[in-house]
Amino acid sequence: MQLGLIGLGKMGNNMRERLRRAGHEVVGYDRNPDLSDAASLEEMVHRLEAPRVVWVMVPHGDPTTETIEALKGVLEDGDLVIDGGNSHFKNDEINAAALLEKGIHYVDCGVSGGIWGLDNGYGLMAGGDDEDIERAMPIFDALRPEGPRDEGFAHSGRIGAGHYAKMVHNGIEYGLMQAYAEAWELLEAKDIVTDVVGSFKAWTRGTVVRSWLLDLMVKALEETPNLDGVSEFTTDSGEGRWTLIEGIDNAVPMPVLAASLFARFTSRQENSPQMQAVAALRGQFGGHAVQMLEDKSDVNAAARPKQDKGKGVASGNAQDSKAASASSDSAASAGPSSGSGSIGGDGGPTSGSGSTS
Repeated sequence: MQLGLIGLGKMGNNMRERLRRAGHEVVGYDRNPDLSDAASLEEMVHRLEAPRVVWVMVPHGDPTTETIEALKGVLEDGDLVIDGGNSHFKNDEINAAALLEKGIHYVDCGVSGGIWGLDNGYGLMAGGDDEDIERAMPIFDALRPEGPRDEGFAHSGRIGAGHYAKMVHNGIEYGLMQAYAEAWELLEAKDIVTDVVGSFKAWTRGTVVRSWLLDLMVKALEETPNLDGVSEFTTDSGEGRWTLIEGIDNAVPMPVLAASLFARFTSRQENSPQMQAVAALRGQFGGHAVQMLEDKSDVNAAARPKQDKGKGVASGNAQDSKAASASSDSAASAGPSSGSGSIGGDGGPTSGSGSTS
């Protein structure tokens, strides 16, 4: 089957290769001429036999909107466009309506698999009319993992349903990553645990918490012991926010997603304004000691290695912290919520992003 593929970044390039391995003819187009099979969008379309199928794999938002508009100008009645990026589901109806003005069909498809999809296959969630889904099924079958179709592909519903399902999938991802991260920090903080990575690795077979994300967590810890040098600054690409908003709009409680998304926001703050306010208020109503930025004392001794190193939590940190905590008794007496600790210079214990140098 022929396919035009627009966007040959990390995922798009691997998808082109996987499709070719399955025997499909792929004409790829990218702004980078070193990656592109065609010199222009028009040339890509010209090389495809009608009725054409074109897969869009570009960043969501303006890049997708502009690509859809450009395709509207060069495709014909009966052609099919599949948006495989992470577009907001509400934009799918807008894009579909715009293309339908010229008789061009539209399918949205959420794609999961990242850089590993070339060999492992991609989880696919599609939205659109039955006829359009069936028409593109040879492409879906080539991209999904080997095995039963329903374990790697779903026709999730009407236009927009594919991206909606992928959005919720990404929300789950936020919560899982946060849970593993919290477990890692706690294991590192406890002095009786001497093999944190080994403990994580033991979970990868036969336990109820095993998952591919857990496998990747072990891989990361083995490649970068103690995550030394890794900044805690964590971005988000938008799908977690969209999922949380949908939870609010549909009165569905989503406390795990909310906590994990807000933890990312906190990671970007060198000194949390809201925790500054809490510390100041405790000083006002209770006379509790308020730690200032230049104060190096810790309330929680387990946080000291993060403060000292400004990078990953170090193995054996609890012993080091206990030895160091003797000099922190005056601060500890103020109670666990009297301040956020030092967040200047080498980085703070819990409330900010710490040093990213």
